Amino acid sequence: MIDPSEPLVVGTLRPPEVLRPACLPVPSGLGRLLVLAVVFVCAACGLVYELELVALASYLIGDSVTQASVVLSFMVFAMGVGALLAKRLRCRAAVGFGAIETVLALVGGGSAMALYACFVWLDQSRTALVGFSLAIGVLIGAEIPLLMTLIQRVRRQDAGGAVADLFAADYVGALVGGLAFPFLLLPGLGQLTGALVTGAVNLLAGAVLVLWLFGRDLTPRARWALLAANVLALALLGAGMALAGSFEQAARRAVYGAAARVAEQTGVQEVVLTGGTDAADDGGTGSGRGRKGSGRPLELYLDGRLKVSSDNERDYHQALVGPAMAGGRHGRALVLGGGDGLALRELLRYRTLRSVTVVELDPEVVRLARTDPGLSALNRHAFDDPRVRVVTADAFNWLRWQAGSRGGRPERYDVVVSDLPDPGITASTKLYSQEFYGLALRTLAPDGRLVVHAGPPLARPRAYWTVEATLRSVGLKTLPYRIPGRPPEFSGGADRPLAPVLPPARPGAGDRAAAVAPPDGRRYWGFVLAARRPPRLAAAPDAPATAVPPQTLRADAQQAARERIPGLPPSTLMRPRYAE
Repeated sequence: MIDPSEPLVVGTLRPPEVLRPACLPVPSGLGRLLVLAVVFVCAACGLVYELELVALASYLIGDSVTQASVVLSFMVFAMGVGALLAKRLRCRAAVGFGAIETVLALVGGGSAMALYACFVWLDQSRTALVGFSLAIGVLIGAEIPLLMTLIQRVRRQDAGGAVADLFAADYVGALVGGLAFPFLLLPGLGQLTGALVTGAVNLLAGAVLVLWLFGRDLTPRARWALLAANVLALALLGAGMALAGSFEQAARRAVYGAAARVAEQTGVQEVVLTGGTDAADDGGTGSGRGRKGSGRPLELYLDGRLKVSSDNERDYHQALVGPAMAGGRHGRALVLGGGDGLALRELLRYRTLRSVTVVELDPEVVRLARTDPGLSALNRHAFDDPRVRVVTADAFNWLRWQAGSRGGRPERYDVVVSDLPDPGITASTKLYSQEFYGLALRTLAPDGRLVVHAGPPLARPRAYWTVEATLRSVGLKTLPYRIPGRPPEFSGGADRPLAPVLPPARPGAGDRAAAVAPPDGRRYWGFVLAARRPPRLAAAPDAPATAVPPQTLRADAQQAARERIPGLPPSTLMRPRYAE
């Protein structure tokens, strides 16, 4: 018989012990607020772990869109798995939550260091990325069901109201964590220490909730076991913080082959300088070999990609600048990118040049180009020339501002040099878009020339010819050309480099793709010269004696033209077409 005085319960949703009110050291209202505060902290920490994996994977592997998709997809999937697995822990929700937070603090806090180590020494960063995404996702997914159980034990309320409260605290915490990562943790503590500090905060929040608020519900054995595990985890995280500096130095030695002279994480990218400590001894010739005494050429790495090597940069920058300076007036020049000052050095060799504007996103690169003994000697102290004006800005936004937001006529330049990373970098695709070149066209004088570094024409032909097609789509006439000499290890732009990003690669490396040799066995830098009228490869009257001979460029241009891929559509902001 059913007693009509008793409420009708259809099914048993929770074991009886789950519904038993908790014995709290504080009033239930305050206890409920403490549970929601822990939800807030855990959500903030969880999002920091997620963003840290995305950011570090983008730095180490490249292609930020792909890495973000991998991390988010696997993590959300794993959160669902974790939520299902947490059903088995609801009978001992406090102990289960304490154990999960201890493991999550260690896994999440140590994930950056472990992922970096896998990249440097094991060449398995992609596998590690998926593994950490799954592990962290499972642990985060298990939190909410257990916290739902705990908050119901503090004070019973309808399920809809409890879920609303928990998710409100969770989403607000995610907002705080998402803002804290780029604006506080990353610039203030860096990737490794920031993740470890987040793990420590996560650990302490879980310990306060379980060991203090729900401590009376724990058996003595469970209490001491959780306390010991928390102390051990906190000690490991603290040791990681203490050793983070030494770990980074050892990893850089393994990555770059020698201790980096300069290693900075700027607000834009990681900047590393190696070798070339005696570049100032080149007698001011700008030969830039930088080998005397140091035994190594000066090398500049941006986010782990070799951007400049003093062994061969001169060929590249002369071929970039020379054709644009020939064939017309070149009194006013604009450099987009080029914060290292090396394209600027080549421009300043022309006597009739009156002014140069350099638009560089990262002011720290310009500072190094001014102050570092090796790099400043390599660029012949170009930034000290009174003809030079430096603007710190995103090139796209600056061109857009120039093109009309000021309400007046834009400044016009005889020569525009686009010395930007290859279009293979996801973040750079907007700088190779139809919209970008349309803005650049508005800054060109009527007979002005625009030259673009367009990536390797043989190794990535579709990307190279897409740049050329995009330039033509805004009404410019183009002349593609190339020069040999691009070194195998040069990876100044591609998210998926054809050569190892960071030499030397060991046999059997899993993450670093093997170099692809072009058909003629040589590797090339590719450029595109563009103007309103068909441009030509010639020598300027005041060209320096070291300029690349026009006949050499013409021969390579003719060969490049025979390899054209016809019919390629232009790349736009809404439809980037450089991924291969």
